[in-house]
Parts: sequence; structure tokens; C-alpha cells
Amino acid sequence: MAEALTERVFGGEPNLSWTERGVSLALGLGIAAAGVQPRPNPLLSVLALLGGAYLALRGAPGRCPIKAALVEGGLHRQLAHRG
Repeated sequence: MAEALTERVFGGEPNLSWTERGVSLALGLGIAAAGVQPRPNPLLSVLALLGGAYLALRGAPGRCPIKAALVEGGLHRQLAHRG
């Protein structure tokens, strides 16, 4: 089930450049590693782990669903069409 969800969200043609992929992967792993550190407020750790995991999952395959929705999926087209 998790594999199908990941494929549905992050599958398809890459829409990130190699630079975007590298930065996203490096930042994601760094933020996730920082989230593992003990903190007085565990919510910060959970947020860091979730944010870091998203960035790493975005960078590894080179596909960002948010960028796809904004640029490819219509917002960019709608703004350009109004212009």
C-alpha cells in the first residue's frame, strides 16, 4: 500500500533539475538527522523528521508533486493565461 501511494505521488517523469535534486536530498537528510536529536519538545523532532523525509523523497526520484501541481498542473497556466 505504501509503495503504491509513493508511486502515485512521486512517480512519473522527473521535474527537478539535478541541482534541485541534490540540494533537496542533502537538506532532507540533514533535517531528518537533526530531528533524531533529543529535544524538550518532541513535536519539533516529528516536524523535522517529516519535513526532512519529504525533501529526501522529493530529491531522490527527482519528482516534486507540489511543483507539478503549481507549474504543470494549472496555476502557472492560469496565471499566464490571465496575463
